[in-house]
Amino acid sequence: MTYFRLTIRLLDCQSHGRDDHGQPEWPPSPLRAFQALVCAAAARWNERAELKTAAPALRWLERLPPPLILASPGRQASTPYRMYVPDNVGDKVASSWKRGGDISIADFRSEKDVLPVKLEGHDPQVTYLWPLPDPGASDAPTDTLVAAARSITHLGWGVDMVAAEAALTDEKDLPRLPGEAWQPTAHAGGTRLRVPVPGTLDDLLTRHAAFLERIQPDNLFKPVPPLSAFAIMGYARARETAGPAYAAFSILRLNGSGYRPFCTARNGLAVSAMVRHAAAKRARSLGWDESKIATFVLGHGEAQGQAHEPVDGPRLAFLPLPSVESRSGESPVISMIRRVLVAVVGGGADSDLANLSRLLTGADLVRERDTDATAMLSRIPDRDTVVSRYTKRASTWATVTPVILPGYDDPGKLRQRLPRGTDAQALDADEQRRILKKLGERIDYLLRKAIRQAGLGHELATHAQIEWNSVGFWRGLEHATAYQFPNKLRRHRRLHVQITWRDASGDPIAIPGPICLGGGRFHGIGLFAGVEGRNG
Repeated sequence: MTYFRLTIRLLDCQSHGRDDHGQPEWPPSPLRAFQALVCAAAARWNERAELKTAAPALRWLERLPPPLILASPGRQASTPYRMYVPDNVGDKVASSWKRGGDISIADFRSEKDVLPVKLEGHDPQVTYLWPLPDPGASDAPTDTLVAAARSITHLGWGVDMVAAEAALTDEKDLPRLPGEAWQPTAHAGGTRLRVPVPGTLDDLLTRHAAFLERIQPDNLFKPVPPLSAFAIMGYARARETAGPAYAAFSILRLNGSGYRPFCTARNGLAVSAMVRHAAAKRARSLGWDESKIATFVLGHGEAQGQAHEPVDGPRLAFLPLPSVESRSGESPVISMIRRVLVAVVGGGADSDLANLSRLLTGADLVRERDTDATAMLSRIPDRDTVVSRYTKRASTWATVTPVILPGYDDPGKLRQRLPRGTDAQALDADEQRRILKKLGERIDYLLRKAIRQAGLGHELATHAQIEWNSVGFWRGLEHATAYQFPNKLRRHRRLHVQITWRDASGDPIAIPGPICLGGGRFHGIGLFAGVEGRNG
C-alpha cells in the first residue's frame, strides 16, 4: 500500500493546540493538519480571497480514509501558567488619547491560563499517513499538496511554529518512521480526534468568507458560523486498544497442595511487596543490570540515596487479586487474595514481562523481616475466571481496594465549617449544601485526575460517570479506611469508587483491564474489577 505522508516538525518542544472542549490536544487532529494545508496553499499561491490552485487536490485529500498518525510522545504539563493578554481595545485607547486622556492599553488585559503539551526528544514531530486507493495512487494529485506543505508555518497556536514536508511513502518504509503510532479505531475508549470529510474544504471557505464580511456596512457585527463539516474518529495506541500486558499467578502453599489465601484489607500491600521482591530477585537471573531492575521492577527513577522520582517509561505493577465469588445465586462477594497480576504500566516491554514471568513460576514469597518463605507463585492461564474479572472488557468497574486520592480533598478546610452535634443549626441549609457541593466537586476533580494519571486519556476522564463512597460497591468489602496503605499517602483520603465509562454522547464504552487508580496504584491499591458478568 502507498500512503500520502505529511510530516510536521515542531520547532519548540511543546504544543498549545486544544480540542473542541478547550483541553490540550495531542496528537494534533487530522483536521488541524488539513486546515494548516489549506492556509499554506492560500499563502503559497496568494489566493487569500478565493482558493483555486490547490482546491482539487484538497478535495481529493478530504475524501481519503482517516490517516494513521505517528507522533512524538507528549505529556500534558502538570500545572498551567498564566499570561495577561492585551484586549482588542486599541480604538478605545486612541479615542481617549484624542480627547486628551492618558489611559494605557496595558490597563486592558485578560487572564489566560496556558497548559501546553510537553514533547519528548530534540526533534518532535507528527506524521500523517493517508492510505491511497490501489490501484491509481500514481494519479493522485499529490504534487500540489507537496508544494503546499512546504509553506506550513504553524500548527495550533501562533507560537507553535513548524516546518513541514510531504511525499508519497511505501508501506515497507513505515517501520523506519519515528513516533508513536496512533491507529484510527472504532474503539471509543481511545482519543477522539476531528478528521476532514467530503465538504470540509467548502465549509472552511464559507467560514472564511463569513469572517471577511463579519462587519456589515452599517457597522453591525454578523457572527461567524462554526465549522461543522468534519467527523470524529477514535484514535488509540496499541496498548490502549488491547489493554496492558500482564501475567497471572496463583498464590499457593509451599507444598503446592492448594491456595495460600491472604486477607485483602490487612495483607494486600504485603502481598504486593513480596511479589515485587521476588521479581527483583529473579530479574537478576536474566542478566538485567541494577539500573533496569530499579526502574522497571522496583519503580525507582532516582539514583540510590536520592529523593524518590517516578519512572517515566514502562514499569511493573504488582496487583494482588481478591477473589470475586458468587454464592447461592446472590450478588458477587469479594473474598481473600489467592492470585496476583504482574502488569506492565506505560506500554512496551512486553517481551521483558514474558521473560520475567517464566522465572516467577515457583518463586518463593517471603514477608519483610522474615527469612522463611510463606507461599509460592504458580503461573495460571489468563482465562482463569477470577483473573478475567479484572482483565476483560467492561463498561462499569468498581473498586475492590479503595482509591487513594491524588491530592487533598479539602484544601480550603471547608469541612471544618460543617456543623456537628449540638451545632446542627449553626449553618443555614443553603450554605451547607454549597459546601457539600464544593467538596463533591473537588473529589470528582481528583478522581478524574487519577484517571488521566493512569494513562486512560482525557476522553475517558472527561465523560466517565463516577460514584464514590466510604463503603464498598461489592459485598464483602471493608470500610475504605481499613485497608493497608503507604505511610507517605496517609494525608490523602481513601474512597471506594464505581466508574461507568462513557463517550461524549453518553453511550457506555467497554474497556479492558487491569485498571488501578490513585496513589499506590502500582501495588494494587485502587484496583477495580468489572461489574458485568458473573465469575467464580
